[in-house]
Amino acid sequence: MTKRVAIIGAGPSGLAQLRAFQSAFEKGADPVELVCFEKQSDWGGQWNYTWRTGLDANGEPVHSSMYRYLWSNGPKECLEFADYSFEEHFGKPIASYPPRAVLWDYIKGRVEKSGVREHIRFNCPVRHVEYRESDATFLVTVQDHERDVVESEIFDHVVVASGHFSTPNVPEFEGFESFNGRILHAHDFRDALEFQGKHLLLVGSSYSAEDIGSQCYKYGARSITTSYRTRPMGFDWPENWEEKPLLKRVDGNTAYFADGSSKQVDAIILCTGYLHHFPFLPDTLRLQTNNRLWPLGLYRGVAWEANPGLFYLGMQDQWYTFNMFDAQAWYVRDIILGRIALPDYETMRADSQAWRRREEGLEDDEQMIRFQGDYVAGLIEATDYPSFDIEGVNRTFLEWEQHKHRDIMTFRDKSYPSLMTGTQAPAHHTRWLDAMDDSLEAFLDAPARRPTATPEKANG
Repeated sequence: MTKRVAIIGAGPSGLAQLRAFQSAFEKGADPVELVCFEKQSDWGGQWNYTWRTGLDANGEPVHSSMYRYLWSNGPKECLEFADYSFEEHFGKPIASYPPRAVLWDYIKGRVEKSGVREHIRFNCPVRHVEYRESDATFLVTVQDHERDVVESEIFDHVVVASGHFSTPNVPEFEGFESFNGRILHAHDFRDALEFQGKHLLLVGSSYSAEDIGSQCYKYGARSITTSYRTRPMGFDWPENWEEKPLLKRVDGNTAYFADGSSKQVDAIILCTGYLHHFPFLPDTLRLQTNNRLWPLGLYRGVAWEANPGLFYLGMQDQWYTFNMFDAQAWYVRDIILGRIALPDYETMRADSQAWRRREEGLEDDEQMIRFQGDYVAGLIEATDYPSFDIEGVNRTFLEWEQHKHRDIMTFRDKSYPSLMTGTQAPAHHTRWLDAMDDSLEAFLDAPARRPTATPEKANG
């Protein structure tokens, strides 16, 4: 009897799972019935940008946290698919830091080529997943908005690929209710031009604060203040950007900070992270974790130890992204196809605890990058996913970190060689600070300029 597999979400992780199975089918694997439930009207997950905030056209919480003018904040060479290079997709080498529309086109290109769209049911949010002990199957209940029905189907396996950067963590500070300006979470940020000429406060000290602040600086914010809980980001910011200890309260338009200082601000953006949120899962199946490199309860980071017919993809804090999702998807595929046998519960749990102990000993970014690189390498070794230069990816991440600390406003002007093809990326034709048109056409069509850094210089 053909196995049935439900995949929840058609973002990069869910699409990786579909591609993993398609790759196996091409090589003669026994058929598996795949059904991918996607709550949006198109695939891409976060990369399926929408102008909407709050609720979508079906009354569902908007999934995407993407915004206009978003460019990759890490080198594309660190996320390149091992079985589908940027060069293959675009027909030429492209610069190392593409804008959102370019990455979206690349993600779509692979799944369009592999023909997996037929397995996806769009506008179909999953409402509930129930494990049935009687026959070891899962009852998945879905609302189909196109047909306006709620119905349930039985599956042998469920893969949760719904992501964890869509449900905002929203703290409250004293005085918010009477603040005389705009307050929003990074999830609802869409256009830096809204804050042109404004005094802007961003609460948070991670990638969202760094990047949204940079975008707003680029598009003309009058001043930017970022507020940190534990430590400042510590970059060499422009003159109109300063870091303050944690916001304590606001009064009118005045923000007061933990060091006793204050500042007049026009808008506040909460760059305070996201929750792992799975309202369709009962507690017995639900991953409960903060955003970290090694969530407990998942063998090899993917198999739900308490019930290994259920899998999760992409639930880790991430240095590696697309190619890590691939490595996970290929591993899950091989468990489902019977190519990888899972050990007993105690062995799985002990393995996870060992990874957690290692994670807890990590002291800096380099150790974190290498930790995740080792994890990805271990998954790849167990499957037929194309091997690639993990150490090369690690080195590229480390160069990227150096470039950011040298100049946070120019790191996107650097270029790197592909770890898949070896081709050196050209420098973008326009400095990032001057590239105001973030369209795919503008990025690809203008002539290349002279590189700002060679790989040798980048290592220096």
